[in-house]
Order: sequence, then C-alpha cells, then structure tokens
Amino acid sequence: MRFTFTITAILLIGACAPRPQNIAAVDIGQNEYRAFSCTQLDDAEVQYDQALKNLSAEQNRAATGDAWGVFLIGLPISSMAGTDKETAIAVTKGKLQAIERQQRRRDCS
Repeated sequence: MRFTFTITAILLIGACAPRPQNIAAVDIGQNEYRAFSCTQLDDAEVQYDQALKNLSAEQNRAATGDAWGVFLIGLPISSMAGTDKETAIAVTKGKLQAIERQQRRRDCS
C-alpha cells in the first residue's frame, strides 16, 4: 500500500507545471529571421520578450496552483485545467534565441 502511494505521489508531482526558468527553449532553426532587418529584429525581440513575460507570469500561477492542488487534494489542478503554458514558453524562448543569433550575424547594435 505504501509503495503504491509513493509511486502515485511521484507521478502526480512529476505532472505539475514547471517553473518558467526550468523550461528549455525549442530550436527554431536558422532561417526563421534571415530576411529581417536589424529594426525588424529589434521589434520582434521586444514583442517576444513581452510575450515571454506574460506567459511566465501565467506559468508561475499554474505551477503554484499545481503545488497547492497536489498538497491539498493530490491532483495538479492547473495542469489538468489546461493553464500550463510550457509549450508556448519553450517556443517563445526559441524565437528569442533565433532573433539574438540573427542580430549577432547582422552585427545589430
């Protein structure tokens, strides 16, 4: 009985929404921003930086909700409700990395 409870607890904790800083970026590739000028790259960077801040705030709320849900009732409520933004954060981080790579290639200041 104790073994089953331990395994269930581990699985539930593993299903919790991760904190934004623990989410890895997705590789967007080399060509996504190749045709962008430095000004366009700067604009895109500002846009995605703001999106990442907003998504990170939502993800932190989801992670906190999951922690409380697991603590109180044993279920990661936020993840189950679809408020986990892990994929969107990974893609946004990847886009920011691709923009920064292209800015370095173009020697944008």
